[in-house]
Amino acid sequence: MPRFLLLISLLFVASAQAAQSIDPLVFRALERAQTAQEKGDYSSARQALAQAKAKPDSLEQTLLWRSQAYLAWAEGNNKQALELLEKAVASGKLDEQLIVGERLNLARLNLLQGRYAKVVSLLGSADQGNEEVLQMLVQAYQGLGQHAKALPLAERYMKANPNAADSWLQFLVAVNAELKRYEAAERWQRQLLLRHPDQAKGWRQLAGLQQLAGAEDKALATLRAAHAKGVVFSESELDNLVLLASAADQPWQGAKLLQGMLESGLLASNATRRERLAMLWWQARERAPAARIYRELAEQSGAAKLWLNVAQLELEQAHWQAGLEALKQAERAGAERGKVRAWREWAESELSFQRERQIARVN
Repeated sequence: MPRFLLLISLLFVASAQAAQSIDPLVFRALERAQTAQEKGDYSSARQALAQAKAKPDSLEQTLLWRSQAYLAWAEGNNKQALELLEKAVASGKLDEQLIVGERLNLARLNLLQGRYAKVVSLLGSADQGNEEVLQMLVQAYQGLGQHAKALPLAERYMKANPNAADSWLQFLVAVNAELKRYEAAERWQRQLLLRHPDQAKGWRQLAGLQQLAGAEDKALATLRAAHAKGVVFSESELDNLVLLASAADQPWQGAKLLQGMLESGLLASNATRRERLAMLWWQARERAPAARIYRELAEQSGAAKLWLNVAQLELEQAHWQAGLEALKQAERAGAERGKVRAWREWAESELSFQRERQIARVN
């Protein structure tokens, strides 16, 4: 707890005494407690407050609650501090000019206890140009999951404090991305990159945001630019970018990005990545490149599963003969006969239907 909080009680007592008459015994107890608390002698402070007697519903009782609250806070007992300070504020005995500060302290305590809705309620009428008020509101809205309300406050904070901690920029990137405001997220991510131009993570996150925005060419250009600057990416980082596209239901963007990384040498080409590329093209309904890659892999490995994929892709494109040939290869490689038979029967029936239509046209 900031040191100034430890001094507030005595300052308030002096102010209150000037306005109202306070029982001298209580006043001296508050003074003794304050002096002991400033020295870190919490036991003596607690004893001084415990010995003081106050009438119910009196100013003295409110002052004792308040001092006990700050003592509990200093000792790290935030829950007890919150309960006591709430009682003091709710009593209606405190000076109106000081209620503003007490509500701010209540907001601090509620934030520590994770009572985010209460924080928002307490700070609703506070000066939102105040840096700490903005910070607490942003944290409270974030805790409530109301990121859209936290966002403009965080942006206002960054404009007023351009050298704020990285965590503020990271928050703005994450929330804008969550709200699919990719352009804004990219803008804040670039500010992070200006601070840490040699961090691979920052470049990768920028490329990921560009990819989510559907700008896979920009994402690839970002990765190339970083690579040219000497930034080293691990293969898993680059593979994860492709998986991100798949998870975001963007197979075409993922295929373009993966193909670009393979062609540029950012990623080494291997069977696993080429099969992933073929699957992404297939998911994007780009059957021709998917069939070509699967065929190359099938010819290299002889795997029945890959030949079945080739057959299905060729048949989906009405390439009947090519599909039937691929089915033969799959059968030779040990593919499940039931699957091969089902596809063959369907292909032969379609091929027969096509021939009948051609004969009908000629006649």
